[in-house]
Amino acid sequence: MRKILFLLLIPTFLFAQEQPKIGLVLSGGGAKGFAHVGVLKQLEKAGVQVDYVGGTSMGAIIGGLYSAGYSANQIEKIIEGADFMSLLQDKVSRNNKPFFMKQHGEKYAISLPIKKGGVGLPLGLSKGQNVLNFLTELLAPVDNVNDFSKLPIPFYCIATNIETGKEVILEKGSLPLALRASGAFPSLLNPVDIDGKLLVDGGVVNNFPVDIMKTKNMDLIIGVNVQGELLKRKELESVASILLQIINFQMYEKADEQVKLLDICLKPNILEYSVISFDKKQEILTEGIRVAKPYKVVFDSIAKLQKAKKRRPQLKFSNDKILVDRIIIKGNKNYTNNYILGKLQLKEGDSVSYNDISKKISSLTATKNFERIDYHFEKSFKGKKLELKVKEDNIKSFLRFGLHYDLLYKSAVLLNYSHKKLLKQNDEFSFDVGIGDRIRYNLNYFIDNGLLPSYGFSSRYNSFRGAFLFNDAVINRINIRYIDFTNAVHLQTTVDKKFAFGIGLENKKIKITSETILTNDKETVFDNSNYVNAFTFLKLDTYNKKMFPTSGFYADVDFKWFIWSDRNENINQKEIVLTNKYSQFSQLSGTLGFAKTFYDKLTFQYTSEAGYTLGNVASGIFDFNLGGYNKNYINNFKSFYGYEIGALSNQSFLKSEFNFRYSVFDKQYATFIANYARVENDIFADGKLFKNTKSGYALGYSVETLLGPVEIKYSWSPDHKEKYWLFNLGFWF
Repeated sequence: MRKILFLLLIPTFLFAQEQPKIGLVLSGGGAKGFAHVGVLKQLEKAGVQVDYVGGTSMGAIIGGLYSAGYSANQIEKIIEGADFMSLLQDKVSRNNKPFFMKQHGEKYAISLPIKKGGVGLPLGLSKGQNVLNFLTELLAPVDNVNDFSKLPIPFYCIATNIETGKEVILEKGSLPLALRASGAFPSLLNPVDIDGKLLVDGGVVNNFPVDIMKTKNMDLIIGVNVQGELLKRKELESVASILLQIINFQMYEKADEQVKLLDICLKPNILEYSVISFDKKQEILTEGIRVAKPYKVVFDSIAKLQKAKKRRPQLKFSNDKILVDRIIIKGNKNYTNNYILGKLQLKEGDSVSYNDISKKISSLTATKNFERIDYHFEKSFKGKKLELKVKEDNIKSFLRFGLHYDLLYKSAVLLNYSHKKLLKQNDEFSFDVGIGDRIRYNLNYFIDNGLLPSYGFSSRYNSFRGAFLFNDAVINRINIRYIDFTNAVHLQTTVDKKFAFGIGLENKKIKITSETILTNDKETVFDNSNYVNAFTFLKLDTYNKKMFPTSGFYADVDFKWFIWSDRNENINQKEIVLTNKYSQFSQLSGTLGFAKTFYDKLTFQYTSEAGYTLGNVASGIFDFNLGGYNKNYINNFKSFYGYEIGALSNQSFLKSEFNFRYSVFDKQYATFIANYARVENDIFADGKLFKNTKSGYALGYSVETLLGPVEIKYSWSPDHKEKYWLFNLGFWF
């Protein structure tokens, strides 16, 4: 009854106003804020002119876009097209990641910064750079407006000073940065530094800033409240829920006071949704429309009284190319302008769109050397001046963790220590240690000179044990212990973060032993020698994901010339049982592949591998060994479904793998794999490339988890009767 009476009295009140000014306040609420768009659509449908907008968090973002000139329908399309979870997680396209990171950085489940000598926690799960890029691109048409009262609709938003706990009203400066600060949900997004104040989500102190609107001399204030309610006792079942309840006490208490200041309060029924219900966009927006429809009479009355309406130009985002005739970079101390421009792949005189700039900023973000990157354009003589403001990340060291299990290396915990700027401003150091059934380590040091030749050093220790097939009348299988200790230096040039080529020098210490053959306790030593080789390589990687790619190409080709070994000396001293003499030889090997997805669900991935030996490796130590399924094999061991590790072995091979992968659910895949190979002393000798081809097949199911992929496969071959169950857990290392 009170609601009906209120609806009747509002038009009477408004008739007393010659040109009523309408203020609109939008509360925070995460994904629940999509309901604001539904209300805006009803206001526009009635023809209501909003004269001032205020908001907090998601309310600030929706309100900021509306104030900048976007219509409700345009904002709806923006929301529909945005992947909010990717934005919040600061996901960077793999094509934008540095080549070094593609090779060595995609195997960790947890990453912790090292601060002042101790391991700490990040300020938030995300730096929020993707959110800032998203807002900057959308608000590019008004990037020259630094006073929010000069926007098509005057605007303000609220943030919280995390040092003092005080409310901060943002009405000037960078609009994208203000919106990013207002929505910096604590622990989810990093705080934002504006004018020396460290700011987080405004919802902490004022999630529904109606009181600020009361100071703007509006005749009538409409508010949309999408906040939740305090949890019931039965819902307080965890530390997280109790902490959330404590935070909400002040927020909801103040919200009740703010509601009393409103003339019209719309409260959508969205209690079933959470702040991260980004997959329920349309349902939440529809609820905003539903809750606003009963106010049609009021909205129509307001619109009729607003006779002197301002012509509100509809904002149209342009993705036209802009001539960048000047580039200004501010805030960089340790990284030169050339380094930054090299990562951006941008120079004065280039023509780029706003979308291009966002992608280039993502490339710079992917280096993880910058905490924040702001940019805007200003008019210049011939085109536009691009001004970049960077804030360098002071964290140089990280401790990372991973977990893995497979049938060859068994279980292992991965510990990684990474350090930037260890010896030079542009270097990367990474040290992996696998602790478990098979001790392993990988050390990589790389100095990145951008387009100029870069160089690095790598060291690896790897060992495993396996029961290998043995062609002997008495013994058909022997237990082998394989140890590899490799050190290498290399020069490398990288192009566009996708393509790399280079040369290097490598020393391998190979030790292969067995306790199967001799009856006494002494182990049999097949090899315990050093091998030195000079190598050249070419790599291409445009896969969109390292595991389960859905698009892109991959190539890895290398040529090695083995120029020296102490094997003959070991033979003379009778330290090894294989007496085949060493002589110089070369090997060419490579992998080519691509992935293509059809109908969004079905991915076809093709991989071709080949290897060929020039010269004679009589000892068999560097034969190509096919079998098994591991993706972490070293040297010349190659996977081949349907056969166990090393079952097919010789000096040359040709292999093709056809992988059909269907996405059953999100991050869950059913897989069928068919692979075929020819393994011979010389696959080209008789001119019959596909003679004596071996085949193998596998069916599997895989799930992507925080620890990495969990995979189970059933493998077989029509060439023999053996069947194999294969299992692995975690990222491969």
